[in-house]
Amino acid sequence: MQKKWIVVVLILLALRPGSGAEVTRTPRTIVATFYPMYIALMNIAGGVDGVRVVSLADSQAGCLHDYQLTTRDMAVLSKAEALVVNGAGLESFLECRALNRPGLKIIDASAGIDLMVAGGVTNAHVWVSPTLHIRQVHRMAEALAGWDPVHAAQYGENAAAYIRRLERLKGEMDSTLRSVRQHKIITFHEAFPYFAYEFHLTIAGVIEREPGSSPSAAEMAALIQLIRTSGVKTLFVEPQYPAKVATSIARETGAEIFTLDPVVSGPVSTNAYITLMERNLAELKRALQ
Repeated sequence: MQKKWIVVVLILLALRPGSGAEVTRTPRTIVATFYPMYIALMNIAGGVDGVRVVSLADSQAGCLHDYQLTTRDMAVLSKAEALVVNGAGLESFLECRALNRPGLKIIDASAGIDLMVAGGVTNAHVWVSPTLHIRQVHRMAEALAGWDPVHAAQYGENAAAYIRRLERLKGEMDSTLRSVRQHKIITFHEAFPYFAYEFHLTIAGVIEREPGSSPSAAEMAALIQLIRTSGVKTLFVEPQYPAKVATSIARETGAEIFTLDPVVSGPVSTNAYITLMERNLAELKRALQ
């Protein structure tokens, strides 16, 4: 009898918390489609017990205009229990079978936001506006709280802390850009209408309507003429794409080249969105003062 009790005691000791025999829970996986959604999700859900945050596209993939799902992406999606998308039509590459899986919670971060439409095309670059990105963070946190009510308070607290930092960024950008002398800019592609609207800038022209698609000879001539007649001498390129076309235009017109980052790639850090936007602010101040 005594030996039986010893065996029972040894089993209980082996199963106590902290022992090697403790049962581990498989974390629930939340997938963000690409970089800006991933950075926001890291701030909202990072550190929440039993939750794993993953990005679908690589952090250096850039914007998703021509993105195609890989075998690795399909494997990631197969493990997802919640999927955070920017929405506004950006993730058209997602296949129906990837979205129709039973039990998959899809969170559209742009739901409820009034979207800009030009030429019948919806502009999806909502996150480039700090004000609208704050709304996206709110939306993500609320949806995650409904999906995972056990951790609802933590999602809310994390989102509130991040939003306070975004509000400070927004205030700094607003006060600085209101005081610049020049408010007309030429951007690399159609990534900045929401940003320009928020900070009272005017996009006088666009170098490439679609990134990677060089302007035609007629479009190039029209842009050069615009620069010469309007007096806009600031061309903004994006770090994700070659600046060859902008360099040619600058050589023809005497315009200067600066960089604006649409925050579609970069370091994997909870501070990344704010850091990249602060760099944009410094570059705009340098270009427009």
